Amino acid sequence: MANPKPQPLLFLLLFFALFSPVMAYTVRSEMVPMRDNIRLATDIYQPVTSKPPWPVILLRTPYNKSSAMDPTVALLVCNFMHYAIVVQNTRGRYQSEGIDSLYFSDGWGVIQDGFDTVSWLETQSWCNGRIGTWGASALGITQYLLAGSAPPGLDCCVVMVAASNLYEDALFYDGVYRESMVDGWLGGNQAGHLIDFFSEHPMYEPMYDRLNLMTRLNAVQVPVLHVGGWHDIFIQGQINAFQGLQEQGGAGARGRQKIVIGPWEHDIAKDTCGELRFPNSSSLSWLGVMLDWFDFYLKDTDEPQPDMPAVRYYLMGDADSPGGPGNRWIQSDTWPPYTSVPFYFHSEGLLSLAIPPEQDSPDAFVFDPEDPVPTAGGRNLNIPAGSRDQRSVEEREDVLVYTTEPLMDSLVITGPVYVTLFACSDATDTDFTAKLCDVYPDGRSMLVADGAVRARHRNSLSEENFLNPGEIAEFTIDLWSTALAFAPGHCIRVDISSSNSPRFAVNPNTGEPFRKETSSRIANQTVFHDAGMASALMLPVVGTVPACVEITGTSAMPGCAALLPCSPNPFNGTTAISVRIPAAVNRTRLHIVDIRGRLVKSWHLSDRTGEVRLLWNGEDNEGREVPSGVYIVCLPDELKQRTQKVILLQ
Repeated sequence: MANPKPQPLLFLLLFFALFSPVMAYTVRSEMVPMRDNIRLATDIYQPVTSKPPWPVILLRTPYNKSSAMDPTVALLVCNFMHYAIVVQNTRGRYQSEGIDSLYFSDGWGVIQDGFDTVSWLETQSWCNGRIGTWGASALGITQYLLAGSAPPGLDCCVVMVAASNLYEDALFYDGVYRESMVDGWLGGNQAGHLIDFFSEHPMYEPMYDRLNLMTRLNAVQVPVLHVGGWHDIFIQGQINAFQGLQEQGGAGARGRQKIVIGPWEHDIAKDTCGELRFPNSSSLSWLGVMLDWFDFYLKDTDEPQPDMPAVRYYLMGDADSPGGPGNRWIQSDTWPPYTSVPFYFHSEGLLSLAIPPEQDSPDAFVFDPEDPVPTAGGRNLNIPAGSRDQRSVEEREDVLVYTTEPLMDSLVITGPVYVTLFACSDATDTDFTAKLCDVYPDGRSMLVADGAVRARHRNSLSEENFLNPGEIAEFTIDLWSTALAFAPGHCIRVDISSSNSPRFAVNPNTGEPFRKETSSRIANQTVFHDAGMASALMLPVVGTVPACVEITGTSAMPGCAALLPCSPNPFNGTTAISVRIPAAVNRTRLHIVDIRGRLVKSWHLSDRTGEVRLLWNGEDNEGREVPSGVYIVCLPDELKQRTQKVILLQ
């Protein structure tokens, strides 16, 4: 699918909003009472160009409410779209009364500030009883918690870059504390007292259920538009929320969820992702989709529901080649199916589809907590984020690097990525980390996804299971989900180590309680990759797996036609098939068959020479649209039939 088309009406409204000579809304503040008589500071934006009652868009934020609403957006939403906007500071934040407990009062506990706010709005004469919520990051987290409290007056949500399970999505990543993000955010937002609180509760316990929407899926009764980024700090939480609510939500939520995922960091307004810039990936084009969402659910209108599939995501690719595989939007009615394919570790740093031999010597490294591997990009908040070159850290002796041969064909992955690791340590507790990288032909090793696991929590987040020093254990390192087309000529790489600091808190290897350590020690780590203990990178492959062999060029035998790589591949819409025909060849055919060998499409290329470019739009010879799947492009000649796989994603 192409990037969402610009909406002329939206741009016209924005133009008038920007240059309107009048202040077309009013703002007043109220202290709204909660069930325990604590009052929350609330700003109310109301149109002056229409009369009440209006539908309401609610934003609940721990940040200063005066900075939560851009004046131009307020002008557009109030004046031209005729909504009232309500912006409220959460409990204990800025002018709101009470004790700041960071979201514990926003969900379904004893205190339910989100629920009470929606109930209060329903009683206001200027509210017509239709209420939606909007916001990103912290403002998205409050929405997930509000939806889980199931207020009857809530009609829909637009949640951007937010955690649905605060413990696993934000605080502790498989037992490893997300140090730079959590300490940095809390310390920088006048909530430093909560650093000690979370440090005292490093394991999942029942109190965290109050911050975990996944425990309340069947309570949610509203449609949610989830908007996230592949390099966002919370992306897996949003995917989990979308899939969970779509399949297990209450009657008003089940089957009514939508998700949009771009190649974005947490700041989705940026036009770069780390050191890369992906084409046609601007998040600004989705503003109209969000406003359409509100219009459909909050206004009585005869307009049909926005033509939007359940899933829209950006398939990343070689960012330097806009026309190459990937680098385009894909749409689907369901989360795309995939096959989890192992790429095995081998000696000499090889990553391969081949199962390792019975005897394959393990690799070892020394992990010194006083000299951790520095963070270089990733799903970060307050340090450099996104896809960044890993070569500087891959040169370290405490980083193991496994790389495939250059790819002959593109390989498409969409879904969860993880590493199955067989390893041992001479410490009772330690960490293991992993990174998936896309190695460009010029040698850049660009980060795609990363993760970590704390050994004591390899089996459980609510219990500790320490290592027996020297005993081999199996670890699963979750790298969360991504979507990428590895281009021909690129290599797939996985890096293994035991630290990634300050993204993750460094493990001192002593087994002492978290943040009560009195010392640190060096750990000697060994990674195994023989047939019996086959450590592997598990990739969610869409379609078939190309051979990982060294590229020898695209030149054909003298006097023979050559089939060049299709682009884009996979494709959604149209792909270009290029054929190079020598002058000596005067009868050339090209056809496309399905995986069962049945003819789908054919071209006769007689009397054509040089490079011939054909466009296939996913239709057969009769002009009928064919289903999504893997197709084979065939170029026969007298000596050899040349073939190429192409993946159609309708």
